[in-house]
Amino acid sequence: MSTLIHEPHADHAHGHEVLHGWRRWLYATNHKDIGTLYLLFALTMLMVGGVMALLIRVELFQPGLQLSSPDFYNQLVTMHGLIMIFGAIMPALVGFANWMIPLQIGASDMAFARMNNFSFWLMVPAGLLLMATFFVDGGAPAAGWTLYPPLSTQMPKGMDLAIFSLHLLGASSIMGAINIIVTILNMRAPGMTLMKMPMFCWSWLITAYLLIAVIPVLAAAITMVLSDRHFGTSFFNPAGGGDPVMFQHVFWFFGHPEVYIMILPAFGIISQVVTAFARKPLFGYASMVYATSAIAILSFIVWAHHMFATGMPVTGQLFFMYATMLVAIPTGVKVFNWVATMWRGSMTFETPMLFAVGFISVFSIGGLSGVILSVVPIDVQVHDTYYVIAHFHYVLVAGTLFAMFAGFYYWAPKWTGVMYDERRGQWHFWVSIISFNVTFFPMHFLGLAGMPRRYADYPMQFADFNAVVSVAAFVFGLAQAWFALFIVLPMLRKRGLPAPARPWEGAQGLEWTLPTPLPAHTFETPPDLRDHRMP
Repeated sequence: MSTLIHEPHADHAHGHEVLHGWRRWLYATNHKDIGTLYLLFALTMLMVGGVMALLIRVELFQPGLQLSSPDFYNQLVTMHGLIMIFGAIMPALVGFANWMIPLQIGASDMAFARMNNFSFWLMVPAGLLLMATFFVDGGAPAAGWTLYPPLSTQMPKGMDLAIFSLHLLGASSIMGAINIIVTILNMRAPGMTLMKMPMFCWSWLITAYLLIAVIPVLAAAITMVLSDRHFGTSFFNPAGGGDPVMFQHVFWFFGHPEVYIMILPAFGIISQVVTAFARKPLFGYASMVYATSAIAILSFIVWAHHMFATGMPVTGQLFFMYATMLVAIPTGVKVFNWVATMWRGSMTFETPMLFAVGFISVFSIGGLSGVILSVVPIDVQVHDTYYVIAHFHYVLVAGTLFAMFAGFYYWAPKWTGVMYDERRGQWHFWVSIISFNVTFFPMHFLGLAGMPRRYADYPMQFADFNAVVSVAAFVFGLAQAWFALFIVLPMLRKRGLPAPARPWEGAQGLEWTLPTPLPAHTFETPPDLRDHRMP
């Protein structure tokens, strides 16, 4: 790990001596080191959450209880969701932001280097605290990742640890978001106007505002749960005048923008990769910026489409149904622009482009099933079934995760100075996309047939599909272990062919003007872009 980044050739940008070994990582203020820490933390949590997913699929391989009690099964389901969302996807995206935003805007580092360090190191105890819930009396939370009361107000003490962990993770996210906003708005190179920024920076600027707006809402919701559990309040207890449905309103006011917090930076990555491998500028750059902004704004007015089954008045149902359908318009603009960028481009299909095209095609299926779920009568029918599981895994796995794989294969040669093995990367893609579809597409049919989620057992008529899904899930899991062992590890150890300064012929942007591997400190004198086009 200590060899991931080329040793510095200049004095430390923050006036410190250059540290080595464990001190380099513990006291890191360099955005590249902190980005690496975020990505390694996220990869670790991805593997932990993946093991939980496989334990879930072992239990569902055939009818009857195989390994665990229903209570432990629901602990696995809950922790799998929390770990994947707050421990894997969000930290990985922040890792990409730390690595790439200063490089793409010509900044020497993030605006608040020590706060950057603190925001990462808050995540480690938070992650350990979340995992520790399995080892306290009563076990981990088993209320689902949404933590709905009355389940969450009745859980054993593991719920308190989980709430504290989520508070720490939220504080980390807010600090990271502040850092990203200030860096982008104040530290761009001369001549780098907002409308010249790469789409990845735009997507993260908008996402950072979403984070600052909604993380406090989550904090409020889980603090009220904590208060109901220990301090005699009745926010969500009907016996004291409270209402458990109020929690759903507050939670989803956070939860729906959270979905876009996890997908907008992925859109930014895909915009970078598609333009490089199509060897064309991004079609409709301005419309992409406006579409990203529109998605972010609309995300605040659609939260109750998660709540159609709660007895909402018809007027409310109609509003949230139509507002949800509106989100499809800016999302469709993005897909259209990516396809138009590829149209008549000089395309090649190295691993980053394979994951990008896989993202566009399979994410579109997830988006389409989301539009289907926005229709109230359909949603009431399939609510809390495996149709919903299929939908959001198509969005978050074939969406965010595939986009992050595309981004890693695209930028990691620049980070490390060595190329990955192209054949291994292509194996990773093809095994992943095939096993992913075999895992999650049948869940649409299970959901339509009425199989509820979060149940450890099911009747015999669902057995065949579940057996196929479980086998495919293990293949998908093995593909990600392959990625960690045979792609990431060799690159960390600098085992591979030396990477050229611009490994992709069509790659554009300031990051590709730097030497490979990247020196520890870059753009100590910002480039002046006022007299010429972006490189």
